[in-house]
Amino acid sequence: METGCLLHCLEVEETNVFEAVKQSVTTRQAALVYGISVGRNGMACCPFHDDRHPSMKVDRRFHCFACQADGDVIDFVAKYFNLSVKDSAEKLAEDFSVPYEKYQSYNKTKDYPKSKQKKQTLDQFFHEQQIRFFRVYSDYYHLLKKWKVDYAPRIEDDDWHPLFVEAMEKYTLIEYKMDVLLSGSLEDRARLILDCQEEVKSIEQRIKEESSRRPGCTSGSITKS
Repeated sequence: METGCLLHCLEVEETNVFEAVKQSVTTRQAALVYGISVGRNGMACCPFHDDRHPSMKVDRRFHCFACQADGDVIDFVAKYFNLSVKDSAEKLAEDFSVPYEKYQSYNKTKDYPKSKQKKQTLDQFFHEQQIRFFRVYSDYYHLLKKWKVDYAPRIEDDDWHPLFVEAMEKYTLIEYKMDVLLSGSLEDRARLILDCQEEVKSIEQRIKEESSRRPGCTSGSITKS
């Protein structure tokens, strides 16, 4: 099927399984269900190294102060069961009966402005959007990667910085979306592009704001002052 026909006819995912799982299941809940003992203070023996004394903080996310393993509930289950992040999200959705709407009709007039329809073909639109999406996600991915290091809690009782929390929540999902754009099927790439227009606009604005607060920085090179 040609790209133009696909973009006209495709039904896209309404609620990403990643987002549905993250909103519904905490790492602590998953750890308990999968047989890991968690203390009242949220500390547990880390299953990712030989941990004799609880060194992993488990709440909505997890962070091990010994081996530095960290992430969200999807990262935790992927690492624990040696799964891909997609398989991990689907396992959690099944095990915890997380509902999510998979499809909705694609309204081409909403996602593809009439003015652009007159100036370019749908194939051109798809190609340009794929390049744009990957550039935006790549810039954001490197920003999240930096925040994971710069704002990581240094001691067990530290409050988690909002930027560290954001990095933990978004890092794996953005990495997955970049992989889809690079090596996913035509259908998967089209679904992502049609479903994530507003998200990419929001990320673009976020990156511009970060750059404006740090004169001399460009996309992909934002640094902490």
